[in-house]
Amino acid sequence: MKKSRFTEEQIIGFIRQAEAGMPVKELCRKGGFSDATFYKWRAKYGGMDVRDAKRLRELESENAKLKKLLAEAHLDIHALKGVFGVKRQPHRRSGRRLRPWWGSSTCPSAVPAASWGSPATATAIRPRKPR
Repeated sequence: MKKSRFTEEQIIGFIRQAEAGMPVKELCRKGGFSDATFYKWRAKYGGMDVRDAKRLRELESENAKLKKLLAEAHLDIHALKGVFGVKRQPHRRSGRRLRPWWGSSTCPSAVPAASWGSPATATAIRPRKPR
């Protein structure tokens, strides 16, 4: 991410000037940044003082380090699974359509009611065949 030309102290100063009544267009022209940048800063730093902004920067850098460590741990796990030959389980929601229950081989006695012929037997359950 690109480093800002302005420090947190300067950004909070710009926001305070706008809160004091200075028009945003004029503030942006004098500061040399766009309206969109000002509103982005106001969304991020609005209501903060300098101490809070520094704490936010520290937390963001700590969060980035932790994300990097997590990514490395996932790579290590993936490499170890590859070395030891652990098969991956397919994801439950892989997008593959499941067969309907009446078409599966696990329930041989279940047949769609429409294929039985008469409406009287449409609600009946056929008994399982003995093995």
